[in-house]
Amino acid sequence: MDLSKKTIWITGASSGIGEAVAMQYATLGHNLILSARRQTELERVANACNALGGKCYILTLDLADLKNPETLVQEALAFTGKIDVLVNNGGITQRSLAADTSTEVVRKIMEVNFFGQVALSSALVPHYIKAGGGQFAVLSSLTGIFGFGLRSTYSASKHALHGYFESLAIENYKHNIHVTMVCPGRILTNISINAINGDGSNYGKLDEGQKNGIDAITCAKKIISAVDRKKREVLIGKMDLVMVYLKRFLPYLFFKVVVKLDPTK
Repeated sequence: MDLSKKTIWITGASSGIGEAVAMQYATLGHNLILSARRQTELERVANACNALGGKCYILTLDLADLKNPETLVQEALAFTGKIDVLVNNGGITQRSLAADTSTEVVRKIMEVNFFGQVALSSALVPHYIKAGGGQFAVLSSLTGIFGFGLRSTYSASKHALHGYFESLAIENYKHNIHVTMVCPGRILTNISINAINGDGSNYGKLDEGQKNGIDAITCAKKIISAVDRKKREVLIGKMDLVMVYLKRFLPYLFFKVVVKLDPTK
């Protein structure tokens, strides 16, 4: 193991953007800690990454049930003795109207997308301070910048990530701790297939928007480039990026446009 290489810890590494980021880091020969709930899928990704030149370790965890994040951090550190970047990628989305979304589903989404990420990251901060620095790459979304139909709690969880991690970055700038907020639009992954309805059941459909989205490998390359440059925010998408600028500079026009859009397309 070449300790001069970085150690990248990726949550949600068993599929989608997390898997693609792992594969891209593997081609660069970095050490990888892969985390998610599904052990079998993590082993599949680890084998693929090892074949590409990475050195992989598996640390299973469930972001919805992080009872001992400090222990998980110590287990992760035991692999290589350091962590350079934590990619907070694990998450879950919804496809339901706000009024039709049960409180249990709201809590589940917030637990995975916000509280789990925060618990793991805050437990890692003392190590970063001791090590003289470190970085968080936080997978938000364009809906972390503006609200969108059928995404009320998902959007809320991503907005919350922006507020938390911007504050964390300000507090720890003197410790050389950096945060890169990653805001993808529509990416071709199974995120909509794995989405949940308002009653907690599986949505199970590939939305038209996802089908026509940017491929996960291209997205992963943009993420890694932004992390390398320590960018504070990176937007990744196609024409959906226009909505970000409408929201920022022409909010009245943004609202007139967004209410007419089909949130499944």
